[in-house]
Amino acid sequence: MKTTPKLITTAPLFVALSLALVGCKSTEVRRVDSSQEVALSDKWNGKDSQLVSEAMVNDMLSFPWVNDHLAKEGTRPAVIIQSVRNKSHQHIAVDTFLNDLKRAILRSGQADFVASADLRGEIRNERKDQELNSSLATQNEMGQEQGADYALSGTINSFLDEQGGSRVTFYQVDLRLIDMTTNREVWNGQKKIQKVQERSRFGF
Repeated sequence: MKTTPKLITTAPLFVALSLALVGCKSTEVRRVDSSQEVALSDKWNGKDSQLVSEAMVNDMLSFPWVNDHLAKEGTRPAVIIQSVRNKSHQHIAVDTFLNDLKRAILRSGQADFVASADLRGEIRNERKDQELNSSLATQNEMGQEQGADYALSGTINSFLDEQGGSRVTFYQVDLRLIDMTTNREVWNGQKKIQKVQERSRFGF
């Protein structure tokens, strides 16, 4: 059978259109509840950040330092988060984890939270502006800030173990709380997460 030039010209076009239609049909986007875990891989995700921060803060506030501070000072302790360093093998949104820590501390009602150095600088500039432009009745005075009693810092580490068609990813978060006056470590917490991922025919 003899193939006409017109058929030869249009055949690649039909193939391209068919592939495009198949590609469109295979793409699906749907909304899910933000509290629901959607784990597409063994990477650190938002659910990990939430679970770890809540577990760490609950453990931290269960230690004696909280009641000791209340008994000595008569007020709730004030905590500042200095830094949590990501030393893992992958990129982790540390700011998201820090915000989860802050929310868990504030939600507990057992401790106050002091703003970071960057935020304090912005607020101080606002107070300076109020001295020039706000009425006396609405101005907020300088020198009335609450100092932090304790500093929170830590690290996020990870380890990989791979054999055959399986890979185990191990995350370890270490946090410590330091008394700002005495440099005494009043709490040290650790949370571990382990994930197993099986290799598909396409690989990891």
